[in-house]
Amino acid sequence: MPPPNVEVRRSARRQRTVSAYRDGDKTVVLLPSRLSKAEEERWIATILQRLAERERRRRPSDAALLARAQELSRRYLNGSARPVSVRWVDNQRSRWGSCTPDDGTIRLSTRLRGMPAWVVDYVLVHELAHLLVPAHNSRFWALVANYPKAERARGYLEGVAAAANLPMAGQEDDCHPAGEDGGETGELAREAAG
Repeated sequence: MPPPNVEVRRSARRQRTVSAYRDGDKTVVLLPSRLSKAEEERWIATILQRLAERERRRRPSDAALLARAQELSRRYLNGSARPVSVRWVDNQRSRWGSCTPDDGTIRLSTRLRGMPAWVVDYVLVHELAHLLVPAHNSRFWALVANYPKAERARGYLEGVAAAANLPMAGQEDDCHPAGEDGGETGELAREAAG
């Protein structure tokens, strides 16, 4: 018997593959109809474990984000950006990330969860650069350019924003002395999916 939040769908057309996906609060598992109940139970356990592992890799904890930010600072900013904390927040509707240089905090929108790691790394590098240079000036962009996938990630985020029909980066100044998150400067703004 599958867990209560798991829906099993059997298909005669599905011959060999087993897959799963999240649909709101439930998990849908797709199985070939020929499997026995014992095989079904084994495959459900296996696929749920794989799904959880994939989500864990794509949705790092706040502690893992801080460790990643420290590594990115070391690698691309000579270790000069020293964040005190990095955490996920779900109150950022118009930006991907923000930082407060005064206290060294970085916040990333939960909308980044599930995006490729190189995109999340770009947002981290962007915010780390703001710990050093609050404004979006040439010195700031030179720091961001140290990240080799910066332009690619920026294009990815612009594509997400375009698909969601949001203002594109560069249409508005995205660095404000006091923003919606309580006075931070250096925000990657107006690019978050609506």
